[in-house]
Amino acid sequence: MIPVHPGLEGRPVYLDHNATTPVDPRVVEAMLPYLADRFGNPSSAHAYATGPRSALAHARRQVAELIGAQPGEIVFTGSGSEADNLALRGTVLAAKADRPHVITQITEHPAVLETCRALQRWHGAEVTYLPVDRDGLVDPAALAAALSERTVLVSVMAANNETGALQPITELARVARAHGALFHCDAAQAVGKVPLDVDQLGVDLLTVVGHKMYAPKGIAALYVREGVALEPLVYGGGQECGLRAGTENVALAVALGAAAELAAQEPAAAGHDRIRQLRDRLHAQLAEALPGRVHLNGPAEARLPNTLNISIDGIRGHELLAAVPEVASSTGSACHSGDHTPSPVLRAMGLDDDRALSALRLSLGRWTTPADIDLAARLLTTAASARGRASGDGR
Repeated sequence: MIPVHPGLEGRPVYLDHNATTPVDPRVVEAMLPYLADRFGNPSSAHAYATGPRSALAHARRQVAELIGAQPGEIVFTGSGSEADNLALRGTVLAAKADRPHVITQITEHPAVLETCRALQRWHGAEVTYLPVDRDGLVDPAALAAALSERTVLVSVMAANNETGALQPITELARVARAHGALFHCDAAQAVGKVPLDVDQLGVDLLTVVGHKMYAPKGIAALYVREGVALEPLVYGGGQECGLRAGTENVALAVALGAAAELAAQEPAAAGHDRIRQLRDRLHAQLAEALPGRVHLNGPAEARLPNTLNISIDGIRGHELLAAVPEVASSTGSACHSGDHTPSPVLRAMGLDDDRALSALRLSLGRWTTPADIDLAARLLTTAASARGRASGDGR
């Protein structure tokens, strides 16, 4: 961890890292030359292409090494949503099956859910949406029961963006592949926060997203296991193994590669344990200051080390955040910001509307400090206590 991020100093405490992360200054330093003098097209045959082509290959190796893949299995995309679309639509169209069957689960990211709905509308696909339990987890037995001879793909995220719940991907992938179906994992929230290895997981496709791991927005990657056939989303000049046409954005690919290398170094520096301890410190301070009013949403153990999703009795989540502008956080997915309706993720977990509407998602990151945690806890509990007294629910 570098001491201070210039974009965070003197500003509100940033606890919304699951929405996006600050770009690491070391990532910026790595990418800057490719925004200036190293501008060549990596597909060209002259001297200006040599540096960009080499940098693109190096970035591919860096991303591959982070997840235990081979460089040729990494396809750069413009976003996680694009990578998810390529995985799902690409698999279904390449399968060339009548009424192809896809299985996902109801708390997936909209990039997966909306792609599934589009496949139903435009390509005659049948989609099964598996339920989750009270912790937001899929039962592998439910997946086994849903598989059929027509199942071409199963898509289940590694970690939920709202609760941090870690799905049993290894077991789910084993069930899917035993039935001959490919397995895609949207690992946008998990890569860089917990160790992941595609071979150990047994997945065929895996989504990596730059802006969730201290790289800029506008760059992501899809791991495609060697031998897996996909139909491209974008046709053209054959870049990215023919799966994503268009001249590569070398600067952003370099940024993702640099971020991947930094993430690979993080466990050695005990970064994950440090963040987990701070997360638990925040939870403990809130629970102690608001006895009986703080409820954890999602699993206590099987979740991301940086994610705390809680409901506080007596106050809506968005009202609490509005009362504490010194803390930048969210009530759930940033994709639904401004929508003060119960989170579909929390409702799918069986939470009632009052608890879902009282939820806060507090997500920590590389530069979160103990002082940040103590200040956020103090501000949030002060505002929640005041609202509790006003409503007659104070203790």
